[in-house]
Amino acid sequence: MLRFSFACSLLLMASTVQAAPLPDAAQRFGAREAVAAASLSPDGSRLSYLAPAKGPATALLVVDLASNKAVPVTRSDGNPNRLFRCDWVSNARLLCQITGASATSTPTLATYTRSFALDADGGNMKPLTVRQSTRTMGILQFDGDIIGWSPDDTARVLMSRELVPEEQVGSRLNKQGEGLGVDWVDTVTNVGKPVEKPRKDAVWYGADASGTVRLMTIAGMDTTTQMRSGEFRYFYRKAGSREWERFSVPGGDPWRFDPQALSPDGTVAYAVATSNGRRAIHSVSLDGNFTTQVVADSPQVDVDTLYRFGRRGRVIGAEIVTDRRQVKYLDAGLERLAANLGKAIPNLPLIDFIAASRDEQKILLLAHADTDPGRYYLFDRKTRQLNELSPVRPQLEGVKLASVRAVSIPAADGKSIPGYLTLPTDGPQAGLPAIVMPHGGPAARDEWGFDWLAQYFAHLGYAVLQPNFRGSTGYGEDWFGSNGFRGWKTAIADINAGARWLEAQGIAGKGRLAIVGWSYGGYAALQAQVLDPGLYRASVAIAPVTDFQRLIEDARFFTNRDIVAREIGAGPHLVEGSPERNVAAFTAPVLMFSGDKDTNVSIRHARALDAALKAGGKESRLVVYPGLEHSLVDSAARADMLRQSADFLKAAMGK
Repeated sequence: MLRFSFACSLLLMASTVQAAPLPDAAQRFGAREAVAAASLSPDGSRLSYLAPAKGPATALLVVDLASNKAVPVTRSDGNPNRLFRCDWVSNARLLCQITGASATSTPTLATYTRSFALDADGGNMKPLTVRQSTRTMGILQFDGDIIGWSPDDTARVLMSRELVPEEQVGSRLNKQGEGLGVDWVDTVTNVGKPVEKPRKDAVWYGADASGTVRLMTIAGMDTTTQMRSGEFRYFYRKAGSREWERFSVPGGDPWRFDPQALSPDGTVAYAVATSNGRRAIHSVSLDGNFTTQVVADSPQVDVDTLYRFGRRGRVIGAEIVTDRRQVKYLDAGLERLAANLGKAIPNLPLIDFIAASRDEQKILLLAHADTDPGRYYLFDRKTRQLNELSPVRPQLEGVKLASVRAVSIPAADGKSIPGYLTLPTDGPQAGLPAIVMPHGGPAARDEWGFDWLAQYFAHLGYAVLQPNFRGSTGYGEDWFGSNGFRGWKTAIADINAGARWLEAQGIAGKGRLAIVGWSYGGYAALQAQVLDPGLYRASVAIAPVTDFQRLIEDARFFTNRDIVAREIGAGPHLVEGSPERNVAAFTAPVLMFSGDKDTNVSIRHARALDAALKAGGKESRLVVYPGLEHSLVDSAARADMLRQSADFLKAAMGK
């Protein structure tokens, strides 16, 4: 009875926040997740989560798990501030973070984050950003992050915080320094107790379970330009010492150790290292001997990330993605628990531990699959009771979703390109209209699971292929190669090989191919026409990169300017690899979408290409969403994008 009643209360609250019947597929698939950023209070009695409100707005709700009552606590309007994270500081107080885009004195928008705390009923809201005056020099983009919780679950939190210098010599901030430091912050008063003095070159700190800072990452700077070089140095402290020492594991290249987490007692660091061309996780002792041990590796793929558990972020394993995501556990008890939960929850093989109470007896978990966006559950280890809380996307309840299978695609040079194929659930499985859907990044990869964009088109009767082309991450250094910018021709050739494979397999009907992508995937959806004119009947590009030189220029006012320039490179490929410089090659119509507050890929890219295509007599249309950023975090905008894309593809391919 508890399971059923709680699920209803969550869904009821989500529906009152989002309000609206969902009559068509575009609205159902375009709707934002009804439950996101879920967090469990230290005593396990309350749950917080973010839910979509009207347009780009987001609401924070708190659920009392005893009474099953969900209460809206606060909200952001998304114009420009958007809530993206809330966590429990104590049983009575939460710390939240917002993000947004702001105009600057340059032509480029800047992303920012800000932190604030509030009581669980919404009262006593307090900004946690370091106070600034009118004399500050520069822009405070990212105000800091949480690196540890109070061991006694009081209202204190250990935060890294950024300090911006002031113009007036002798001001309070100048005395405190400039750069990233660490404070114990009282979330009720915003009074900070300094733990680490700010350093201009510091970019990350790591603390053990007691709040003792033991790790630091320093970004290298070009002494001439004062821009970041892209190189990093790592430092550690021995137990009981305040002295920073170089984190230097014997072996040299190809061993490159990047410490990312600590054991609870701080005696061991968990570090990412590249060996034999692939990322692996090692444990490294912090006693000065640097005794190392392989924690997780794979002969086929990179280890993806550390897997952490509970309020202290205890490392319990590492995640590896072959054709599916899996966890190599270091904690045998949690490994058994995950296996047993997988058996208890049918047809949802992916089990993620999301949060836990302080004593780790109550666990919030998410179970999901390719044909199910996911369901939140609460497991009580004492009573062994498993209660379903809410589906992630209630709008898709009752909608039959398509299964996803791993495939191997032959490239022109004989390489096998891994990818994922999604076919319609009903009707013909051959001679279909088909979409190639390259991922963004390009330093990313697709994996098995639910994808709302791919599922929408499969629901409409399209075959959807998502290739992990060369230039993708996850498959080692050789596969990543010179990245998807400098190595654009290889990446796009692999993507187009996927289109030809769909035809050769009989999955796609002759002349029934289109390409759809977001971000770098949007770039690929455009450049694919340049490399192989006539292969596709239509291109849909969402927030696309259209010119490599412009992408370099977009970074010129930021400290990573030189890193971006080096990543994209110099030479003929700046012209050859840019859709905007090759509009004469386009043969198929183009539809683009972009938010005008996009800080990842400026809307200038889409606008310039749209103008160039029209000037060249090509068919192009650009849809602009005012006030939205790269991910188009607005259910109505996403539904509109899906609906217009479907109409465009139908007209182009005759479906």
